[in-house]
Amino acid sequence: MSKELLEQLPYDIAKGLLEINAVALRPNDPFTWTSGMKSPIYCDNRLTMSYPAIRDSIAEGFAAIIRESYPDCEAVAGIATGGIPHAAWVAQKLNLPMLYVRDKAKGHGKTNQIEGHFTPGQKVVLIEDLISTGGSSLKAAVAVREAGCEVQAVVAIFTYQFAHAIEAFEAENIPLTTLSNYSALIDVAVKNGAVQSSDVAVLQAWRENPQSFGA
Repeated sequence: MSKELLEQLPYDIAKGLLEINAVALRPNDPFTWTSGMKSPIYCDNRLTMSYPAIRDSIAEGFAAIIRESYPDCEAVAGIATGGIPHAAWVAQKLNLPMLYVRDKAKGHGKTNQIEGHFTPGQKVVLIEDLISTGGSSLKAAVAVREAGCEVQAVVAIFTYQFAHAIEAFEAENIPLTTLSNYSALIDVAVKNGAVQSSDVAVLQAWRENPQSFGA
């Protein structure tokens, strides 16, 4: 993938997510998340599994990032549950082994947290569908690292770009790259008429201080 296509990728992925309603924006009628937090955005990237064109664009984007930035990657690991199918498609494109990482070890059988064959020292890139606070993604990455592998990066489809998530990855010294992001999504949504220009300030205010949004 050329440099120009990589630079355009955040906008192309955002456009695709909006078209299949994997991401919805309601600045004037906020969603309520499971945590109780009010939000002008709801993201369900699991929908991408049902659309071959967008899921292939996502897989190609991930593969291009790994080829460019982590050419010595030796395995691709999906973070349960949303990252698992994408990791499978990316591993297939790169002809690499695929793993997946549970949020915690099984309570029966071999009590595995990491499924698939891996060896200590193996260089691994983890695949995630969404970065919110980053907590679950980092937990999976740390589990892979504690199992003896070298975590090269976490790559995800989309991020809300919360400052505390970025800081959390930096604190663990784990690189984070995403195909698209909240800023690109807003730009595309305004151009496509999904939201109005007058809504942009509200959308940006949520990202800067999500806990107080709608209070």
